[in-house]
Amino acid sequence: MNKINLHGIFPPITTPFENGKVAFDKLGANLEKLSKTGITGIVVLGSNGEYVYLSEKEKRNVIEAVVRAVPDNMPVIAGTACESAAETIRLTCDSAELGACAALLTPPHYYGGKMTDEALARFYSVVADNIPIPALLYNVPKFTHLNLTAGLVSRLSKHPNIVGIKDSSGNVNLLGQYLNNSESNFNVLVGTAGVLFSGLALGCVGGIVALANVAPEACVKIHALVNQGNFEEARRLQLQMLPMNNAVTVTYGINGLKAAMDMLDYFGGDPRLPLLPATKKERIEVRELLVQAALLTREIANEHK
Repeated sequence: MNKINLHGIFPPITTPFENGKVAFDKLGANLEKLSKTGITGIVVLGSNGEYVYLSEKEKRNVIEAVVRAVPDNMPVIAGTACESAAETIRLTCDSAELGACAALLTPPHYYGGKMTDEALARFYSVVADNIPIPALLYNVPKFTHLNLTAGLVSRLSKHPNIVGIKDSSGNVNLLGQYLNNSESNFNVLVGTAGVLFSGLALGCVGGIVALANVAPEACVKIHALVNQGNFEEARRLQLQMLPMNNAVTVTYGINGLKAAMDMLDYFGGDPRLPLLPATKKERIEVRELLVQAALLTREIANEHK
């Protein structure tokens, strides 16, 4: 089994589009800038990457482009989940050949009523048995309407090729249950920056958080401060970032995240239909939140009006 360092901050990057097509030059420019912020690695084709709107060919091309663009020592985690075990294995094996270091796997959820712990345990075990890179579970009930239980995660943590979980539920109690009941070498990562400080203080090893697309240095600093035991400074920075994080995850979502990226000299652009770009009102509100978070000066913010 390949080993991967999961200690640190991993931005789940957006997929840039121009005229409805993937803009690979903009993707490369975003990654060049992100790679200099202290992050540990990159997550590609996660929820923020609009992976459900990409064709299989586009997914492979995006993974290949990301691997080529980042430094050799920066791990790339690819979202490769499909509804069937067979398709998940096939896409994951292809992604490994393209250079992905690990696979981030949402649970199959179309037949949600049938996705019992037993069904999910078998799905994840069969997939992990048949892929050449480590697997990360991905608990994101907001989109899948399934919640990976602590009992299921504890069971799967014993599998030698399932190395961790990204939990985007925002439930600190559930993070604690994962930490308490899983194997000692199992990596629990915070999946939303709203509970980054809380999760890290509990013992999570890192975070895969949307906020790291627009505030990577702040997320990296929170991680470092907690590791240093400087909880008061970490708490202060966490509170400073909360309104911005809420904007790009709950209030506005991907369109707000991409609008914020545009204001911070990354390329956000428009999401792919059926998602709609941020409205003028939303952009004004996002811009003000960036100023409040000290991510954008008032002078520069006025240039984006």
